[in-house]
Amino acid sequence: MRRLAVRGAGATVFSSGIALAVQMVSTVVLARNLRPADFGVVAMATTFSLLLVNFGLNGFTEAVVQRERLDHYLASNLFWINSSIGLLLTVAFAASGKLMARFYHDPRVAHVAIGISFTIFFTSVSVLHGSLLKRAMRFYALSVNDLVAGAICVAVSIFGALAHWGYWALVAGAVARPLSACVGTWFLCRWTPALPRRVAGTRATVRFALNIYGRFSINYCARNTDNLLVGWRFGEGALGFYKKAYDLFLLSACQLVSPLTSVAASALSRLDQRSAQYKRYLLSALAVTTFVGMGLGADLTLVGKDVIRMMLGPGWEPAGRIFTFFGPGVGIMLLYGTHGWIHLSIGTADRWLRWGLVEFTVTCSFFLLALHWGPEGMAVAWTASFWILTIPAFWYAGKPIGLSVGSVLGAVWKFILASLMAGGVAALILHKLLPSFAVALTTLAAFVHIVVISLLFAALYLAAVILLHGGFGPLYQLGGLLQEMLPWSKARKSRQSGSTDNGQSADLVPVQEEAPVSGGR
Repeated sequence: MRRLAVRGAGATVFSSGIALAVQMVSTVVLARNLRPADFGVVAMATTFSLLLVNFGLNGFTEAVVQRERLDHYLASNLFWINSSIGLLLTVAFAASGKLMARFYHDPRVAHVAIGISFTIFFTSVSVLHGSLLKRAMRFYALSVNDLVAGAICVAVSIFGALAHWGYWALVAGAVARPLSACVGTWFLCRWTPALPRRVAGTRATVRFALNIYGRFSINYCARNTDNLLVGWRFGEGALGFYKKAYDLFLLSACQLVSPLTSVAASALSRLDQRSAQYKRYLLSALAVTTFVGMGLGADLTLVGKDVIRMMLGPGWEPAGRIFTFFGPGVGIMLLYGTHGWIHLSIGTADRWLRWGLVEFTVTCSFFLLALHWGPEGMAVAWTASFWILTIPAFWYAGKPIGLSVGSVLGAVWKFILASLMAGGVAALILHKLLPSFAVALTTLAAFVHIVVISLLFAALYLAAVILLHGGFGPLYQLGGLLQEMLPWSKARKSRQSGSTDNGQSADLVPVQEEAPVSGGR
């Protein structure tokens, strides 16, 4: 199981890296061929649509992965329930376009809403097939499918931008992604649902899924209230700048923690939740996530303005200023996101939902207090909320299994301190000892700044980690893990040759009508 989990993590991280490169190319091209207002008007519609797109995707996916046994007819019922609700939400969102246009005082939003509505339906009809692939831990297949879908989305968007479609280029790309992903998941998972019928466990599984989606909805509302307030108070131009800074802020979570959530939930769900092995695996995963996340967050704080300038070009300087306030929250956001692994793996979706209400209350209160200071104030509110909520979140998540906050802090505090030390020294060197190096006036200069500053920070950060840990242990751990993730790794081959599992146990075989869709947890 460990081997499958590490392979899955390797697949998701590798595919996320490629997806990041593709997305960066897309951002560079689109930012130079579209206006900030084009991104803003699409963001006005997607602020609401993404909540509906994720119905089932966040809920039924976790229910399928976490459930101990799942037969053909129960899976079929879940498919029809999710697809039917997806169709209703598609129609409802398209019809609500006029209301959104009135709220934003922009008639274009109504047309964008109709186009974006198709993303809801295409996503809903692929949820169960994708969930079965995750349950079978076929993460390599899913990663390839996601990469293909992302590439098609980027190609369509760039073609539209170069053809002067304006904001419709972004709409076309948004629709192309779930459509291609849907085709891919149906091709990879050749399971065909049966007609719905009464099956024991349907109601309990739907209830579990609704708890997960309820938590997601609350979290989503908290994470998009800022877009709503900025667009309403300051207009589509300010929202366009803010959204690009926020996208860079959220990119790290999307490329690291979010893809690994399915892997972590699938692996941890198969362990005894009160065993020492469960806690050891969890704390090790938190340590690695914090090691990478805190380093990434501190580095982005130092080079964020240059990244915005290099990727988006001239005219996007306000987004760079906004990101400066997002940067200190990147690392702690990655750590905070992992507390959901505990809830998912031990089946406490109801507790996760209740914690979502606490998160929503705290975060939205910060947004309302910060609105007076504009988009920069909203970025500060985000960063502060993550730092304040992280420790209580792990305390609440770990309480049912006796996981103490002290053990979590013991696994991560040295990386947090190392990032603060290295970031502070690097900032001092740049702004006090090398003041002439502080401002990049061209794209080339921005690139040089990114390389030089990142190398300086990396050296300081690694030195601080080695100093605080009294040796190279964390570097060896991370290096060994990365080696195991590689498909050509000798460590992986030796581990495979010594195992009786030939790797086929995770394949999703054709399902008989009487047989479970997948094996035990």
